[in-house]
Amino acid sequence: MVAFKFFASTLLASTVAGQNTTLRYMPFGDSITEIICWRAMLWEKLQTTEFASVNWVGSGKTENNCGDSKYDRDNEGHSGFLAINIANANQLVGWLKTNPADVITMHLGTNDIVQQNKPVDQIIAAFTKLVGQMRDSNPNMKIIVAQIIPMGLGSYNTAIQNLNKAIPTWAQGLNKTESPIWVVDQYTGFNGGSDLRDGVHPNQSGDTKMANIWYPALVHALEVAKADKLTAATKVEVPFTA
Repeated sequence: MVAFKFFASTLLASTVAGQNTTLRYMPFGDSITEIICWRAMLWEKLQTTEFASVNWVGSGKTENNCGDSKYDRDNEGHSGFLAINIANANQLVGWLKTNPADVITMHLGTNDIVQQNKPVDQIIAAFTKLVGQMRDSNPNMKIIVAQIIPMGLGSYNTAIQNLNKAIPTWAQGLNKTESPIWVVDQYTGFNGGSDLRDGVHPNQSGDTKMANIWYPALVHALEVAKADKLTAATKVEVPFTA
């Protein structure tokens, strides 16, 4: 009996060791995810944690001349894209098929408002479809959604605030134990003048603020995703051998 217990434990340990527990993180959004430097800053912050080796994924590597040659540039930021168009064209489906993820951050809606003045309910409906596509790709996807930053030009911030107000209730309605949605506030404390380089995209101070807001939520999401993977890896049936 003792010998069998030792055999089972050894087999279980070797099976767990063979499981792929590498975590994959996708930064997803528009140009405020693509041609910026908060990703570099966020990567640097993760280097002091257990998540230094997380694999950042996505089809693009564009940034804003951040001067950091070390960080993982992979991302799914697409300049000029609308949440509504991404959802309707099912583009995220293909992106996640090519680059599956365990954790995803989403900062979207700016172009829907600035380019086409889309109403909040249509943007939220697009968010719902995108979350469904995330979960179709990975039923255990950990999702972090931003209340988006203000603009420094035009008169768009009222519409942005209305979208941001709708996001927490929407997220709560779609939240699942196995695939939680966390909301982070990228709007409050972000200055639409001094934190933007061109009225739209963050400058160094804006990037720093965004990285600091993403960081605790991302670390928590990675912790939950890691625990899920370890739990799945240890659920191994060891056949009895007499």
